[in-house]
Amino acid sequence: MTDPSVLTIILNFRTPELTLKALDAALREMAGIRGEILVVDNGSGDDSCEVLTRGIEGLANPPVPVRFKASARNGGFGAGNNFGMHAGLSDGTQPDFYYILNSDAFPQKGAIRNLIAHMQTHRHCGIAGSAIRGVDGEPHQTAFRFPTIAGEFEGAIRTGIFTRLLRNSVVPLPLPDSTIRVDWVAGASALLRRRMLDEIGLFDETFFLYFEETDLCLRAARAGWETWYVRNSEVLHEGSSSTGMKLWKRTPTYWFDSRLHYFTKNHGRAYAAGATLARLTGALLWRTRAILSRRSIGDPPHFLRDLVTHFAGNIRRRPDHVAATPMTKPLVEESK
Repeated sequence: MTDPSVLTIILNFRTPELTLKALDAALREMAGIRGEILVVDNGSGDDSCEVLTRGIEGLANPPVPVRFKASARNGGFGAGNNFGMHAGLSDGTQPDFYYILNSDAFPQKGAIRNLIAHMQTHRHCGIAGSAIRGVDGEPHQTAFRFPTIAGEFEGAIRTGIFTRLLRNSVVPLPLPDSTIRVDWVAGASALLRRRMLDEIGLFDETFFLYFEETDLCLRAARAGWETWYVRNSEVLHEGSSSTGMKLWKRTPTYWFDSRLHYFTKNHGRAYAAGATLARLTGALLWRTRAILSRRSIGDPPHFLRDLVTHFAGNIRRRPDHVAATPMTKPLVEESK
């Protein structure tokens, strides 16, 4: 594959000005690459479509074609990107790679090319993610291990001795200083191999937000595909601009839905129950320590109560190993 084609998908939800900024950065990095950019509005319901249409129509001699499509519904991160991937290239074919980029993420010099180069030299790599840092220069955590019962306990108890004992289960990996193979990467800037998606399907749209890229990477791994963190692909990220995560006063139901679906679908009801019990136990121990030492608990208000209530109310209604939703079907039919 000497001259692969790439479809860059930028998903907008009520952040049209940021999306146009991300588009400008993507255009610079797509110059000289055979491909296109597709901006998708994910059912914003505001003036996003008008703002984005004007911005795209006003582009002067873009280095690659830029299109805009509006989804009629906001089905979440996975559904919006699936919508873009099913749209494909403007000539009706599918590309060799899809590059998904958050509307608040800005690829730096060589970011996209370096992901492509890594894919070309690592034929079993199905997903490659960028090294991401905030606009303040601070590195963001984007390389991870798959969640486990032990990892849930360690993440909740937040105590050094348990982190050392369970070091191989800690979900966030130590910040890599080189390109390494990982379990999963954040979806803010990631290159996906179409041939892999033809085999395993697209994002599971049962996830509205969170855990969808974790699930995709796990499905890829189970099918023999690798996920890599590519250190020399650097992206600036404002973070949580669409979701408002930093402003949460209470954890939204969709986060609990996604977490429960991930564990139940991939490991079964009993494992999901064990993961929830581990998180609850670790969190209670941490809270006891925090209260005694007068530290901030750090969780959104009512987090544990919401965790238990949600689990109790939903676990019986979720069958083990849930089947993929219709839009996760492969693209192989369209790519022939």
